[in-house]
Amino acid sequence: MRIPSTQALRALDAFARYGTVWQAADELNLTRSAVSHQLRALEAEVGFALVERAGKGARLTVRGRRYADDVRKALDLLDQAATGHREGHLGGTLTVSCTAGLGSLWLCPKIGAFRDLYPDAVLRIVTPRRPDEVEGDDVDLFIAFGTGQWPDYTVELAGTVELTPLCSPAFLNRVGGFTDPSELLAHPLLHLVDFDDWQRWSAAARIKAPRVERGIVFADLNLVLAAASTGQGIAIGDELTCGRALAEGLLVRPFDISVRSVRAYYLVTSPKKVAAPLVIAFMDWLRRDFGSMNSAPTRA
Repeated sequence: MRIPSTQALRALDAFARYGTVWQAADELNLTRSAVSHQLRALEAEVGFALVERAGKGARLTVRGRRYADDVRKALDLLDQAATGHREGHLGGTLTVSCTAGLGSLWLCPKIGAFRDLYPDAVLRIVTPRRPDEVEGDDVDLFIAFGTGQWPDYTVELAGTVELTPLCSPAFLNRVGGFTDPSELLAHPLLHLVDFDDWQRWSAAARIKAPRVERGIVFADLNLVLAAASTGQGIAIGDELTCGRALAEGLLVRPFDISVRSVRAYYLVTSPKKVAAPLVIAFMDWLRRDFGSMNSAPTRA
């Protein structure tokens, strides 16, 4: 079906909001007969009745009301798109779900730059229960940490993760340093969610029969790094989230051996929201800082 004219859709939207032809005409700076003509032409385009008589006036049909609601959403997107590509003129609210670790260690120190570009936009940052969670109709964009398998979503690789052991300088001095990677496993190990990261690193370091299923398992990266920076043990971290701590000397690498994580950071959106101007703007902004990126979205 041919897409109806924008003028006819705006006439329907105005009539739906005001409930009278004359008020719709005043808003659109048209005559009443012109608005009535637009509504009749739109009915012919869509193939069903939009307006019915109600006493001396008129009102939307049930189906017309549902259609008008959809038209309102479409016009909102068009209005945002008209101004949204001019930085600083994009308004509205954007809700982003981001893991607590990435949010506090990487996103929050940078988020002011996005606000400088779009001062009229309102950002809501929420944290998921699991790093790979992409659930919640109120969330516009997920920065999820997982394997990339989210059916029915648009999924784009944002940043891969290279894992390496990290500890505090005080801890390293206390134990007198290390000469062989296998020596790390004799000390308290700090884990995020499970033992997988230490297992993968031990395999990359060619440690025979590693015993990594011990130590402390944390549900949040902030907790892992808090324990590591205060000398409670040795963690597995990456430069993306631990870059500042490494630069400031709060954490150090006992060995320069790293391994690619099977999990990575992905930008995940529902097909209904992927074209929203604020989502597009925020994703474009994120791409400027993430180190490893796929050039185009793919369907998971």
